[in-house]
Amino acid sequence: MRFLIFLSIGALAQFIDGSIGMGYGVTSSRLLVSLGVYPAIASASLHTAEIFTTFISGASHLKLGNVQRSIAVPLIVSGVIGGFLGAFLCVKVSAGSLKSIVNAILLLMGVIILYQFTFKNIVRYKLNLISSKILMPLGFSAAFLDALGGGGWGPITTTTLVLNKAEPSKAVGTVDFSEFFVTVSEVIAFLIFLGPEKFQMDIVLILMAGAIITAPLAAVCCKKLPPKYLGIMVGAGVILLSISSLVQLIKH
Repeated sequence: MRFLIFLSIGALAQFIDGSIGMGYGVTSSRLLVSLGVYPAIASASLHTAEIFTTFISGASHLKLGNVQRSIAVPLIVSGVIGGFLGAFLCVKVSAGSLKSIVNAILLLMGVIILYQFTFKNIVRYKLNLISSKILMPLGFSAAFLDALGGGGWGPITTTTLVLNKAEPSKAVGTVDFSEFFVTVSEVIAFLIFLGPEKFQMDIVLILMAGAIITAPLAAVCCKKLPPKYLGIMVGAGVILLSISSLVQLIKH
C-alpha cells in the first residue's frame, strides 16, 4: 500500500509539473515532511528523484519544441549556482519566514496571471526578448529557494516568464528542461554537506518510478493545450500551491 501511494503521488506530481511547469517539489516535499522526514533530508531525497524525472521531462519538451534555448542557458548558469548555495543553507538553517514571503508574492503573481489569461486576450508573446538582466537573478533566486525549501523552481520561474509575456508552453518546457541541471547542482551540494547516508533511497526510487511514467504524457499535454487555457492553469496552479504552502506554514 505504501508503495502504491508513493508511486501515485510521484506520477501525479510529475504530470502536474510537466504540464504547467510547477508542483513536483512542493507536493513531494510536503508529503515527506508530513510523514516525519527532516526537511533537509526530504529536500535531498526528492531532488535526487528529480534528477531522473527532470531528464525525462526536459528531453520530452525538447523533442516537442517546447524549449527556448536562449532563455534556458541564463537560467541554467545562474540556477546551478543558486541551487548549490540554497542546498548548503538548507542543511544549516530553517527557512520558514522566507518561504512565507515568497509564497505571498507568488500568490499575487498567480492572481495577475489568472486575470490576464481569463479577461484579457494575450496574443503577442516575446520570449526571445526577455533580458538576461531578468533571467540571471530569476534563475539564481528560484534555484536558491527551491533547494532551501524543497520546491519553488517551477512556480517562481514559470510564473515570472508568463508575466513577461512568454508563450506558456515555451515557458513550461524551458523551465522543465533547465530544472535538470539545477537539480544536479542541488543534489551534489546535498551529498557534500548532508552525506549520502541521509538520503531516503526507498522513497527516491518510488517517486522516480511514478514520475517517469507520466513525464512524456505531460509534455504532450503542454504542447497541445491552447496558450489561453495553459496560462489559466499556470495562474490557478500557483495560486493553489501558494495558499496551500501558506496554510501549512501557519499551522507550524
